[in-house]
Amino acid sequence: MRVLTSNLFGLLFLGAFAGVFYVWSSLEDRLERHKRRFTVPGRGSFSPKVPVDLSAKTFRTLLAVPAVHRTQVKVHNASGNPAGNRHDHVNRNTSTANGRSVKLDSPVEDGIFWSAWLEDLLPMGFTEDYARAWRDRARAARVVKLEAGCGRVSNQMATFADGSKACVRYGINADQVQGETLTYYLACLLGLTNVPPLVLSQLSTDSEQWAAVRTRVAGLQWSDHAVVSLTEWVSNLSGVVTPAPLRQESSGLHPELRNKSTAELLELMQWSDLIIFDYMSANFDRLVSNLFSLQWDARVMERDTNNLLKTPRGDLVFIDNEAGLVHGFRVLSMWERYHQTVLGSVCVFRKRTAQRVAELHQSRDSSKRLLELYRDNEPLAAELGFLSDEHAAVLQERIDRVYKHISYCKENYGQL
Repeated sequence: MRVLTSNLFGLLFLGAFAGVFYVWSSLEDRLERHKRRFTVPGRGSFSPKVPVDLSAKTFRTLLAVPAVHRTQVKVHNASGNPAGNRHDHVNRNTSTANGRSVKLDSPVEDGIFWSAWLEDLLPMGFTEDYARAWRDRARAARVVKLEAGCGRVSNQMATFADGSKACVRYGINADQVQGETLTYYLACLLGLTNVPPLVLSQLSTDSEQWAAVRTRVAGLQWSDHAVVSLTEWVSNLSGVVTPAPLRQESSGLHPELRNKSTAELLELMQWSDLIIFDYMSANFDRLVSNLFSLQWDARVMERDTNNLLKTPRGDLVFIDNEAGLVHGFRVLSMWERYHQTVLGSVCVFRKRTAQRVAELHQSRDSSKRLLELYRDNEPLAAELGFLSDEHAAVLQERIDRVYKHISYCKENYGQL
């Protein structure tokens, strides 16, 4: 009897212990799930299926599109890792959708265009609304300090009364200010948001804008009433090395991309825009000048690219575009073979950029559209001037060549 009682007591003890263990395990599991959820103010709990960027060192609020607003971004990575992690490698597994095989996370669609899921991950850059607001503020802002810090001596870093800064381009000649300005509006025409916003200002030490720095202006020997450009100065940027697919030893940037992380793909996407942009504007002072320098400097591609910077998030910023359009067109014969080599190295494009190119090719009025955009947004457009008829024709010709190159790529890779 005692043995039976002891056994019964033991069974009850084991049952109680198992029940406690089950409850504790359940609580622990719930606690762990709770820890893996982010609390977003005003939005409750947010599961990190869509990545949350918690970095405090984002470029600017306009570039750091909050991930919590991207609830429509699909999870493309079949491995279960969160979509949008820029360090994930492209997953090449396939699944069946509507009876056909579909590549998951393929970086290219329709043969030559960057995939929509990559486009979704690319921040908006200097949006049209942001740029317009900055231009309005800059035109009315008082310059309280001028100092070196924007390249050559003829350029100065201006500090406004509110503490924000801009690069002032006086220009050794009018071509530089005109080229910088018109190239900015060409970027707007193409829908590119990598170029910092720009306004023109007419120097006058009697004006409220320049009165506080009249002594500095006189010391720089800047001519009164000269037209200068002011471009938003952006902090916390780093240099950019030409990516491997675009170096001399590579076959180029083509749709057969292998083993690239999402971060690398997003940068290459921006490079494809940059190459179209620089070809149209004939800007030789970036990748083209590096290509030219290879004849005496075999390692030039391993160093930072001229006039190209990157934010902590990896977004490219196209700066100092003074060599574009005006001066670039004047010296075109010297640089054209290098421009053609660089354009020919790319056969993957952003669909939106390709559509803009097609529109400008078909309308045959690129210079008219550029002039209208320029005049509508810049009160001093008439003071600075515009492209000559000859250079307007060159711009249309270069747009046509980009269109033909995209068509060539589509013929060769469109069936992939």
